[in-house]
Amino acid sequence: MNAIIRTEHLTKSFVRGEQEITVLADLSLEIEQGSFVVVVGPSGCGKSTMLNIIAGLLPATAGHVYYKENLMVDTHLEVGYLTQKDTLMPWRNVERNIKMPLEIRGAGKEERQRRAQELIASVGLKGFEKHYPHELSGGMLRRVCLARMLSTSPETLLLDEPFGALDAQLRMELQTELLSLWLGSNKSVLFITHDIEEAIVLGDRVVVLGTQGRIILDEAINLPRPRDAVYIRFQPEFAQIHHRLWNALAEARQPQEVNA
Repeated sequence: MNAIIRTEHLTKSFVRGEQEITVLADLSLEIEQGSFVVVVGPSGCGKSTMLNIIAGLLPATAGHVYYKENLMVDTHLEVGYLTQKDTLMPWRNVERNIKMPLEIRGAGKEERQRRAQELIASVGLKGFEKHYPHELSGGMLRRVCLARMLSTSPETLLLDEPFGALDAQLRMELQTELLSLWLGSNKSVLFITHDIEEAIVLGDRVVVLGTQGRIILDEAINLPRPRDAVYIRFQPEFAQIHHRLWNALAEARQPQEVNA
């Protein structure tokens, strides 16, 4: 498969006072067209920084990001981004929040209405069209954010720990819904999480990052699809993969040795 996203020697440093802090150092990674790639790693390893650079929201200190082999220097209309926190407009109801990206792009009224209704049904929000964000539960808010991201039919999805704040049952429900929406769509997904089980449930590949974004493990997840986010956990292969990723994550938490 061809790579839709490719990072080449990606490096990001921040200056705080007189100290330079390197968050990412020489990260090279490829995301194949149509694949679901999950990146997992401890806090502070550079996962979110990497995603912000790929999204075009943060400049790299060094290195490059390519999208379909074209150098990315800004945000890209074909890339959707779902952040950790809800960014819904509180004065807009569910339907109007979902329509907002289409309004920005100048889509007609009928197209906006049709697309919003399709997505409201697909993410399980039928009957909540006129509710405002403060009237919704955490799981519903995540569904609205997901629907809004999908409203313009982006071909590539970037998701930064989108279900991290939810309880276990809601997280599994949304994992199953996301897999259902993705399967057969040919969309490419780069998903960030700190949860090993979530990574295995969702991914075609799981990449474990350590300090400064060094790649500890890049493992193909050869579990059959379609997957049920609950029952896939009971397969023997799941436990074996979990063990390997757990060991890699333990290594990721170790400080990186610096050669003298």
